[in-house]
Amino acid sequence: MFDALKVKNECVAWIRDFFANNGPDCNAVIGISGGKDSSIAAALCVEALGKDRVIGVLMPRGEQHDIDKAYMLVDHLGIRRYEINIAAAADALIAAMPADFELSKQARENLPPRIRMATVYAVSQSCNGRVCNTCNLSEDWVGYSTRYGDSVGDFSPMSNLTVTEVKEIGHLLGLPAELVEKTPIDGLCGKTDEENLGFTYAELDVYIRTGEIANPETRARIDQKHKANLFKLKLMPAFDAGIPTKA
Repeated sequence: MFDALKVKNECVAWIRDFFANNGPDCNAVIGISGGKDSSIAAALCVEALGKDRVIGVLMPRGEQHDIDKAYMLVDHLGIRRYEINIAAAADALIAAMPADFELSKQARENLPPRIRMATVYAVSQSCNGRVCNTCNLSEDWVGYSTRYGDSVGDFSPMSNLTVTEVKEIGHLLGLPAELVEKTPIDGLCGKTDEENLGFTYAELDVYIRTGEIANPETRARIDQKHKANLFKLKLMPAFDAGIPTKA
């Protein structure tokens, strides 16, 4: 049985401990999309550090149809925010590609998340910050993140919690229900996460925690995605030259 209150309190204590050991005077810097993950991560940081030490970075690409949810979140928490439109940067990089080079569809879709993360780190480095990763276990399990985009950060409060568990914590934190229950959309191609995945987070979460799933085809789909994307969760392989060090 998941004890949301216990886990929430332990996570808040963990964030405080991280900052005590990795920058007692630093701020938590978070890319704010208006979705549940960035909302709940920000709320956890506010409870751990206080609203004056949490900075939200809003990064629409041109017009963002649901940016009102991002405004709602930063206003609800009372945190400092910076809005930086990445459209010009993304468009300029695409335009700078050689005429004889074709940027793949996947590369084109993953470019904005990578530019967003570069932007978050630029803000963080300029504001005495530590970047909060907002991924959760369910998304990471099936590789539903952009490598060197939203998959990175300096600390990760939710990467061992499923979507179902994260949402329970979000409600405990007193966030507006429309933020916690907002239908997740990948922000890349306009489809919902579940439409892209081909199964629901509810099915995935039960499978992750219990190993049980009714549909064998769904099991196979999840297993295939998990296996194919394990490399995203591992450190970069490094050649071992076998040379001893004295350090």
